[in-house]
Amino acid sequence: MYIELNSDNFETEVLKSEKPVIVDFWADWCGPCRMMAPVIEEVAEERSDIKVCKLNVDDEPDLANHYGISVIPTVLCFKGGEVAAKVVGYKPKEDLIAALLV
Repeated sequence: MYIELNSDNFETEVLKSEKPVIVDFWADWCGPCRMMAPVIEEVAEERSDIKVCKLNVDDEPDLANHYGISVIPTVLCFKGGEVAAKVVGYKPKEDLIAALLV
């Protein structure tokens, strides 16, 4: 199960997390985001060693801007509260995990 992020829970769920966190920046109207959704859900179900979150850029434009999100889907991996890796666009699950969890 993934966690829906907003400005109220972002710091606690992402920046203060003990585990690595992947955050999917997405929007309802984005076709590639809809393609990426099942991949994100699979990762959330299969990997207990990471926290998986989604952030709707239309609902939280300030957070998206803060992290320089100009293309969606963009998935960031946070480790120790810092961005450790970034993937832009649709990726199959294996490629996503390989790129983010280095």
